[in-house]
Amino acid sequence: MDKRRVVVVGMGIRSPIGNTLEELVTSLKERRSGICIMPDWEKMTGLRTRVAGLCHIEGQEELIPRQYRRSMGRVAMLAALSAIDAVKASGLSEEEIASQTCGVSYGSTEGSTKSQMEYMGTIIKNRSLTGIPPSWYLKCMSHTCAANLSILFHTRGPLIASCPACVSGSQGVGFGFEAIKAGKADIMITGGADELDILSAVVFDLMLATSSNYNDQPSHTPRPFDENRDGLVVAEGAATLILEEYERAKNRGAPIWGEIEGFWTNGSGVHLTNSDARSMEECMLFALKDARRNPAEIQYVNAHATGTTPGDEVEATAINKVYGLGVPTTSIKGYMGHTMGACGAIEAIATLLMMREGFIASTLNLETPDPALPPLHHVIGESLDQRFSLAVSNNFAFGGVNTSLVTSLV
Repeated sequence: MDKRRVVVVGMGIRSPIGNTLEELVTSLKERRSGICIMPDWEKMTGLRTRVAGLCHIEGQEELIPRQYRRSMGRVAMLAALSAIDAVKASGLSEEEIASQTCGVSYGSTEGSTKSQMEYMGTIIKNRSLTGIPPSWYLKCMSHTCAANLSILFHTRGPLIASCPACVSGSQGVGFGFEAIKAGKADIMITGGADELDILSAVVFDLMLATSSNYNDQPSHTPRPFDENRDGLVVAEGAATLILEEYERAKNRGAPIWGEIEGFWTNGSGVHLTNSDARSMEECMLFALKDARRNPAEIQYVNAHATGTTPGDEVEATAINKVYGLGVPTTSIKGYMGHTMGACGAIEAIATLLMMREGFIASTLNLETPDPALPPLHHVIGESLDQRFSLAVSNNFAFGGVNTSLVTSLV
């Protein structure tokens, strides 16, 4: 089983900067921001931030058969739309997907926040169960994405739902990788999704973690690693990666986008909200060990870097400790904001696309690297024309949860 390799054979995306792989690449190359002003948020007393990253999927819901949409909130619909694209691109048949050898490993911060508000808010307000559809719970349960995808595609293999906030998507991919590597499945539908609601902004705003200095200049924020960064920008999105055992994929002539070589996730054991450089460093090193690689081989680091003051500082410390100044390091959150449970899967796809296209997207809105941070090899301004074949994508979350994915071209 140790010799089983895992490759990516299909990808799909819904994001504030594009709903196709081609749109995502174009946005990154042309440095397009997907951040917009949210006028309705002015009605929330005390809310500092007024900007967010939205997906535009109007009319696309019809791509999901009606009998499946009834149990889906927006988060599950985003996941389903990206998964439909990814499965189609993989070339796998309906019979192969609907088998015991195909499973689902998918994450989200939680279920549909809007559905939760409707479900619980209506019951509390009316003090009655009258008129409450039983299907409302299915939209807001924490594993709604994984469960709905399993039903949509009739999968009968492993079903894994990861819900640890901002590493939900990266764990979704990582746990799917581990399932195939261990021989528990041959195919896994993996990824992560999250929907945007004002409560998403409220959670981070109460912790003074959101950007508020650029409410009238949405395209100027967030600002990862920049000396004028003032917080993260909440966003929504979904990304699906279809993983398959390499020999199986090769034998059927599948389109291979890249390989997942290694994965690690750990806890800091230190603090629920404050990031920890030592555990981040350990996570990166163990991911490299899992991939049987060393830091000198890595050619690009896709950073989590959300634009918060303490978060970027701790992450820069950990990256500098492992990789020093030799490896180009960028964050794509400047383009689309923090898509929470989707970010790890979106960034894994972005990293693979940059490898395939031969460029490294610059960190949007990074103008002056904060001199107080440990130095990194930043890419500022235009994207960098550079071929590379081995990269790392990192994500970190509340609860002291860390992830690191090692990906390569085949």
